[in-house]
Amino acid sequence: MDFFGRPKTDQQQQALKNKNAANAAKVDEKMIPWVEKYRPKNINDVTAQEEVVQVLRKSLETKNLPHLLFYGPPGTGKTSTILALTRDMYGPEAVKTRVLELNASDERGISVVREKVKNFARAVVSTADPGYPSPPYKIVILDEADSMTADAQAALRRIMEKYSRITRFCLVCNYVSRIIEPLASRCTKFRFKSLPREQAIGRVTEVAQLEGVDYEDGAVETLVDCAEGDLRRAMMSLQSASRMVQKSKLTASMVTELVGVIPETVIEGLRNAWGGSGSAEDIQQAVDDLIYSGYPASRVLSQLHDLVMQDQHLSSLQKAKIAMMMGSVDKALCDGADEQLQMMDLMMQASKIASQKA
Repeated sequence: MDFFGRPKTDQQQQALKNKNAANAAKVDEKMIPWVEKYRPKNINDVTAQEEVVQVLRKSLETKNLPHLLFYGPPGTGKTSTILALTRDMYGPEAVKTRVLELNASDERGISVVREKVKNFARAVVSTADPGYPSPPYKIVILDEADSMTADAQAALRRIMEKYSRITRFCLVCNYVSRIIEPLASRCTKFRFKSLPREQAIGRVTEVAQLEGVDYEDGAVETLVDCAEGDLRRAMMSLQSASRMVQKSKLTASMVTELVGVIPETVIEGLRNAWGGSGSAEDIQQAVDDLIYSGYPASRVLSQLHDLVMQDQHLSSLQKAKIAMMMGSVDKALCDGADEQLQMMDLMMQASKIASQKA
């Protein structure tokens, strides 16, 4: 109804629907995490991994795709690459019926493999979208496949062989050693490397400019260095930082504080505590200050390891002994040991090792 109580025409009603849909799309766009918003839409948008992209692009042209196994560190584009490939292969509509994606959050025991995966693998291939290659097979994506049980992986072997004519499998994992050998041998392996620093900086800078994030020189570089090759982590940190600096510029110090990097002065203080007099009182004071400041021991251990490996005053043998100590402490921390006691033990042992003659 309009102002005078007259019913609106069909054209006016359609225009109103389009306007409301556009407004809803704008709201949804702001709500989407940047990791998803800027996820590659096609195979050509994938950052780095040139060798993998080149092989997959050739497979797209020939419509001949083998079973795939993507492995490598997190945040390097494994899942994004296979999803981009399926969109290029089937189109936005057919991908809904031709691709089955299961993540580690789904139950993926032997029963799921025998029922859900098997039923999808043997189903008839649906109709294709015109204008896309649409080869005559479906794709099953098993993300984080290294968390599947050995029984489930064993059950998958026969399914991959039996239905390979109409179904292809793509296994995505961080640790290829956790995939059983009979399963790995049936797949073409692609190793995803950590993103080169320059390409990661370029991608994060591009997103920051598109989102209107104001930053000082060195802030993006610090963000990428703290992410350690994980582009997903860098994107999430950038989005968190953008909320913090809406009316100011993002600086390198803000980034280090946001991502939880321990200040260099704290790490060097620990190193000096065992490298100086090495007295129990100095070490006790340094550990107490560390714990009371609320810094996580696992992060301290990581940064302290990097500092020790670059220390010119320690011999290779001393570095090896300290690294072995750090490994055992890290294992204890993962098992739930007390952080203060473990750090105290590490510092005392490291002081003893550093005082020994090379």
